[in-house]
Amino acid sequence: MASHIIQHFLNNSKKFAGKEVFWYKDQSNHYQSITWDSLKETVDKVVSAFHVLGLEKGSIVGIFSQNKAEWLTTDLGIMALGGVTVPFYATSLAPQLNYIISETQMKVLFVGNEEQLKLALSLMNGDFPLEKVICFEETNIRDPRVLNFSEFLQLPQEKRISIKAEDRMAEYSKDDLATIIYTSGTTGEPKGVMLKQQSFLHCFRIHDQRLDVRTSDISLCFLPLSHVFERMWSHYLLYKGAVNVFLENPREVIETLPKVKPTVMCAVPRFFEKTFDGIQVETKKWSPVKTKIFNWSVKQGYKTLPYKSANQGLPAGLSLKVAIANKLVLGKLRSIFGGDIRYMPCAGAAISTDILKFFHAIGLFVNFGYGATETTATVSCFRDDKYFFGTCGTVMPGIEVKIGENSEILVKGDTVFEGYYKKEDQTAEVLKDGWFYTGDEGYLDENNNLIMVDRIKDLMKTSVGKYVSPQKIEMVLSQDALVEQLIVVGDNRQYVSALIVPAMDNLKQLAREHNISFQDDKDLVNSEIINEIIRKRFENLQKDLMPHEKVVKFVLLPELFSVESGTMTNTLKLRRSSIEKMYKDVVEKLYKI
Repeated sequence: MASHIIQHFLNNSKKFAGKEVFWYKDQSNHYQSITWDSLKETVDKVVSAFHVLGLEKGSIVGIFSQNKAEWLTTDLGIMALGGVTVPFYATSLAPQLNYIISETQMKVLFVGNEEQLKLALSLMNGDFPLEKVICFEETNIRDPRVLNFSEFLQLPQEKRISIKAEDRMAEYSKDDLATIIYTSGTTGEPKGVMLKQQSFLHCFRIHDQRLDVRTSDISLCFLPLSHVFERMWSHYLLYKGAVNVFLENPREVIETLPKVKPTVMCAVPRFFEKTFDGIQVETKKWSPVKTKIFNWSVKQGYKTLPYKSANQGLPAGLSLKVAIANKLVLGKLRSIFGGDIRYMPCAGAAISTDILKFFHAIGLFVNFGYGATETTATVSCFRDDKYFFGTCGTVMPGIEVKIGENSEILVKGDTVFEGYYKKEDQTAEVLKDGWFYTGDEGYLDENNNLIMVDRIKDLMKTSVGKYVSPQKIEMVLSQDALVEQLIVVGDNRQYVSALIVPAMDNLKQLAREHNISFQDDKDLVNSEIINEIIRKRFENLQKDLMPHEKVVKFVLLPELFSVESGTMTNTLKLRRSSIEKMYKDVVEKLYKI
């Protein structure tokens, strides 16, 4: 049994030889492909070039780039060297780069473009460890510390060095450190999660028992490769011999899907939420007849859910109605995703059950799950034969889950990380007797389905002693099409409040419908009429919440939370403490009598 990713890669490069493995866009915006034998040749050049630069087994190398074929090629080359890959988000700022490069003492960094190159160079002063920056895109910056990727690949030829990945086979071990992935975290400094080769391979083997990935499959890589979810999925595609298509700009995903026509791909809940909102906005423009046909068709899809989720065949009458609904509406909705999707793994955050059911109703199998960087992604997910909405699916084979004190989810298995890089105390806090203490509140039901409730540290306690789950409330209120971003506050306060960034396009449309005049976004969010409309909409959405859970007051903000402002992590999760600190005066006004 292979004990290293590169062993599998070498086997597949022989097995699939001339078969396509990657698609990418060239400078003229046309798709080009890379074959397995071409990829193998480039990986060998990367390994050889590393030797020219003096790198060896155990060397730490960074990748700071948007998604590219070169990203994953370099990742393979680092592993073939026996090195350790440290990924950076393409949106990382100078302090994040400085911290991680300094802590890891990396000497070589790959960047995607000239902007990222300039940022890296700005840090290279004094005793900063970074010595060489290699740019995937061609750059005209002339600096002895800089190489274009094409120049980097030429280094072995110039030095007459040729090392192949198979020459290093004897050095590979399942205990080799494969990567250090820094979690941005919602509080505190970043922590480097150390994952070994065995964690990658065990992750693949257990997914073989849960997912059906074929050599004929095509996946669109639009989530950042710097995140454990897309990176593990991309390596799993290599493991299975499927094709991966790289998308540099994730904002182009909707327009790219019909062109690529993926059969499988991973996504996060926000992707489905935005797509759902877009569908709702579009249908509001339709005539009554067209709307009636849409509603009837989707209704037939909803009727299939009890049968599909229990792996039962549809009654003949319903089967006929669904066939008609597919022709009229459902097939057209699926065409948004390219029309050929078989299923889509989804994780990274909670998702509304209503939204999840909608996409299942239109015939898109969203395989929702739960995981963490520290568990090499997936801990649980839907099975394709039997699944339960409102859960994160059943626990993966080979993984143990138990519920500890304060209903904390604990995880054990070969996918669990080795610890946090150079942070023994923080490692000891979360790794005990082989169990990873996730910090998430949840429970297991009678069918071994995992239900994640909230982050334990995020739970709020009002001044009257009532515990409140902000995630639960945020999910309820975020269903409103007028809400773009929302964060609930109220810890040690007498009631719950919210800071809301509205969906400005929808808000402007609402203002026009009510003849509300405004000069700019600030005028809009301060409108008493707008605020009263939202208050009434929230009253309806919160009708099933307990009194102490309901948002009593809120304020509309004219500017988005963002990575640049420090109010979001690189994985686009809201930084609660940073937001509350930034908007401290605004929050205080919400509690003034």
